[in-house]
Amino acid sequence: MTDVKSMPKKGVSMGQKVAFGFGMLANQMFPAALGVFIIVLVQDLGFAAILWGIIQFVPRIFDAITDPIMGFISDNTKSKWGRRRQYVLIGALIMGLAYVAMWQLHKDDGIVYNFIYFLSWSLVFYLGLTIFSVPYVAMGYEISEDFHERTEIMAVAQFIGQWAWVIAPWFWVILYDPAWFPEGADQGVRDLSIWVAIPCTLFALIPAIFLKSKSTLDRTDFLPISAPHVLKSIKGIFTSAFEAFKIPQFRQIAGATFLIFNSFNVIAAYTFLIIVHYLFNSDPASAGNWPAMHGSVGALVTTFLVIPIITRMSKVMGKKKAFIVSQLISIVGYVLFWFLFVPGKPYLFLFALPFHSFGIGSLFTIMMSMTADVCDLDELQTGKRREGVLGAVYWWMVKLGFGIAALLGGFILSLVGFDAENVTESAVTGMRLFYTFLPIAGVIGAIWIMKSYDITEEKAQEIKAQLEKRKNS
Repeated sequence: MTDVKSMPKKGVSMGQKVAFGFGMLANQMFPAALGVFIIVLVQDLGFAAILWGIIQFVPRIFDAITDPIMGFISDNTKSKWGRRRQYVLIGALIMGLAYVAMWQLHKDDGIVYNFIYFLSWSLVFYLGLTIFSVPYVAMGYEISEDFHERTEIMAVAQFIGQWAWVIAPWFWVILYDPAWFPEGADQGVRDLSIWVAIPCTLFALIPAIFLKSKSTLDRTDFLPISAPHVLKSIKGIFTSAFEAFKIPQFRQIAGATFLIFNSFNVIAAYTFLIIVHYLFNSDPASAGNWPAMHGSVGALVTTFLVIPIITRMSKVMGKKKAFIVSQLISIVGYVLFWFLFVPGKPYLFLFALPFHSFGIGSLFTIMMSMTADVCDLDELQTGKRREGVLGAVYWWMVKLGFGIAALLGGFILSLVGFDAENVTESAVTGMRLFYTFLPIAGVIGAIWIMKSYDITEEKAQEIKAQLEKRKNS
């Protein structure tokens, strides 16, 4: 057996962990706010449920093209600033500008115009998100070589990033408060988009400015990234990217994440609809702060309870067991939601949130740490460091899940007969059934996929030792 104790460990300062974490806050705040704002398309601008789904699914097809290309470019960039930082900066600026532009919607322009306008600007926004997020996530994978420190880095990032989910739900309250926006929620998203974009853009710039990186000008193993070469190499880029799925452990991580994140996001937007139409008899004003409380309290539980516990669990029982236990706990939360959504007693659902929060709250802390371990295995097998490519494929799966969730979410709304102008009891019951049982099915599927995952701490250390031996030979 390889002597893993002789391997040196390189600690990452808390300042570097926090700088990386601020990028995660931007990476989560943009979509968190978008998830709230997008309700306005259906509730106030007259979009049919199927249009709502298309708007969120089409960018995923776009991402399927741009993410692997960005991963290839990021992995092979020769620069005095390193492989990643310049793209993080450029992507942050594009995201901020496009986010403001895409929400400048006016009801008088009509549904067709607003649909085309929003979809067009959203593609620009998601292009910026790709340019930012693919190299940003790769920076996180390569920032440490230590098995447990990788989990700590992701835990710090998720701790900071979770504040997006604490803050964003309160936008529901602000958007539908006439004291804030007397002209309606469509005015609200036009104004709030500016106040979201400015700080989030600044947060996104922090890792580009403060994370350390080495010059790659002297690298001889990188492929050319000129436009002609990239265009000629499209087939090879996609073939290389999706070869990631030949790694069994990567397939497990990506598949489990897809099932959990996809099933969660199908029903996430129903939270607002269930609270308003079931608990408060279709009166958004009477619902007051309760939609915001659901998301905000859940995020606070994740920040101060789930992330510290899951980080400790990962060290004590290993990443795989910590993942399985946390997901089993989340099933309890989903079951409790069925019983604790009670008209006249909205406070009861708060008791389900600590259990529910273990699902999504632990997912990316563990899975991003696992993906960093898989990057080492990939290097051992291929001789290349491909954090950008593996990260791009992994997060494309996440984005694909989000897009499919939106499309499926719109289809389910149509299936149960939801109509914002005439909400029936059967439509609300249908939403509640999917709200409880669909994510449970996703969690069970993910646990089944992960049951044979085999990168333990010992195996990860052996892989690192073999890599060190290869470098020194």
